[in-house]
Amino acid sequence: MPLLTRLACLAVGAGLCYLLAARAGAQEATPEAALTRSVSPLGSALASPWDESFAAFERADRDRPPPPGGVVFVGSSSIRLWGGLEQQFELPPVVLKRGFGGSTMRDCAEHVQRLVMPYKPRLVVVYAGDNDLAQGRTPEQVLASFEAFVAAVRRELPETRIAYVSIKPSPSRSRLLEQARRTNALIELYSRRAEAVDYIDVFSAMLGPDGQPRPELFAADALHLNEAGYSLWKTVIGAHLH
Repeated sequence: MPLLTRLACLAVGAGLCYLLAARAGAQEATPEAALTRSVSPLGSALASPWDESFAAFERADRDRPPPPGGVVFVGSSSIRLWGGLEQQFELPPVVLKRGFGGSTMRDCAEHVQRLVMPYKPRLVVVYAGDNDLAQGRTPEQVLASFEAFVAAVRRELPETRIAYVSIKPSPSRSRLLEQARRTNALIELYSRRAEAVDYIDVFSAMLGPDGQPRPELFAADALHLNEAGYSLWKTVIGAHLH
């Protein structure tokens, strides 16, 4: 049972728990479901585990309001830990880093209003999906969450481009390699058909001649990138940004 459903069950008692679980399962099947999961079936907003991160973003925005029309990088810890990202790309008027560690593609879809809309960017670069697979979600569910993210941006910012950075092949998650390949393939196919959506393949460049992840690109945890890994990302991603 999803975490939010479990929390809601605690609030209403065991008698309604089965109904809430069934409703959550029905929502999971639709791309738009990701955008409503942060509100309980009782109508009360549930606290986000990333409220502190979002509050920090909002403080930074108050201290130095970013101009519209920039480039926003959103996603999980691979974005959050990218040191000096804002200075590495010459993309006026501004490059913003809005990564929140441990997040999923579903989380990005749920919180797109706070992550993207205030900035009115010309381009959003998304890295997420890695953690979804690690939590047991399927490639099809990751695609559905990305579709929901795109749909939400399109409704309010129809001129904004979106670029999806492929799931990376982390050595510590080698058991998920085939699922990552399938997720990337699904999102690449979707991106070819969708308007103003790009797919950026970092996965292929991070594999060695043996088809396995290149360990020299990763930190000691074999999950996050080291300096060499980010240097490769800058080269591959930068070729797609303008």
